[in-house]
Amino acid sequence: MLIEVHMLKNYPATNLNRDDTGAPKSCVFGGVQRGRISSQCLKRSWRISPFLQKELAGHLGIRTRKMPQLVTEKLKEMGVPDEFLETAKKKLTGFANKKGTENDLGTTSQVIIYSPEDIQAVAEVMKKQIEEVGEVKKFEKIKATEIEKMIKGVETRPVSLDIALFGRMVTSPAFADVEASMQVAHAFSTSRVIMESDYFTAMDDMLNSNEELGASMIGDVDYNSSCYYIYASLDVDKLLENLKHSDNPEALVKATVPALLHAMAYSNPGGKQHTFAGNVLPSAVLVECKEYPVPVSYANAYAKPVKAGFGKDMITESIGALQQKVLDTIHDFPSLGNVKRVWFSEGKCLPFDSDTGITNAENFDELVEYVTKELEH
Repeated sequence: MLIEVHMLKNYPATNLNRDDTGAPKSCVFGGVQRGRISSQCLKRSWRISPFLQKELAGHLGIRTRKMPQLVTEKLKEMGVPDEFLETAKKKLTGFANKKGTENDLGTTSQVIIYSPEDIQAVAEVMKKQIEEVGEVKKFEKIKATEIEKMIKGVETRPVSLDIALFGRMVTSPAFADVEASMQVAHAFSTSRVIMESDYFTAMDDMLNSNEELGASMIGDVDYNSSCYYIYASLDVDKLLENLKHSDNPEALVKATVPALLHAMAYSNPGGKQHTFAGNVLPSAVLVECKEYPVPVSYANAYAKPVKAGFGKDMITESIGALQQKVLDTIHDFPSLGNVKRVWFSEGKCLPFDSDTGITNAENFDELVEYVTKELEH
């Protein structure tokens, strides 16, 4: 089964995802500039959201360059003498490095997402080598690349859920490459974006207004206001394949889908949130459950940018464009196969007609429940 999520989120003034200049990211689509949120930004906001972290606790990994610290802490728990720990930490910095070059910073050259089982596997091999050599000086002579090759069971070691979802590519034989089961598009604004800049000042509370004039600091920050189309597809069969070495992968997938849908709906990118507090809920969500894994984005619903018109706001226009694109696709491409669709719009506005075969959910939780039940079929 393929599960596709189409979501509209309307943000006020925000700078959710910055480029190298500090301005909100953008792209050109349909010949005009749009606001953009990168897929990397979206995936991180979902992965660290309270819903995934709480509902799937114990099944998530950690993405870091500080792997040596994690393994060293594990070695200490396993009773490795303290005099070996600093040497072990330095040696681990050579992992995922072709030449095995070590450093004193305690970080690897490559940022990698690790499952708890990865950390445990590395720690066990390190501990075994320490016990075999018995001396710090002898342990120092072992190269990091040699230890990497000693770590076995890479292909059968369970991966964490976030690795199974979003994939992993590494340059170390100690860890397996994993093809993502989820595709995530860069979100883009349904309308032409107008970039703006906030000129701000900071005042000194002890300033004597009768004698001293002016601000103590001035600055500026770029922002925009956009309604974003968010699209992602989840290949459930691929997710099951990635989790095949985990305990009860079917139950894990069943728990993952609702948690992921809640994370997508209730989490927002963290860029400049203390400045703008752009925390919104989705205005509309369409989920499609497909028998055949043929992913289809409805991005072209917005090839012509929508405009707020007389008596119609940006949300309403964006929803209307999405609905029309869905109906056109159903009519024009009937060979896509058996597709179950469920729709939710905030306030139950703009539901689909009953003759379209699309289920209108009363609320978001009902939409999630519908999708969860489809997994059982």
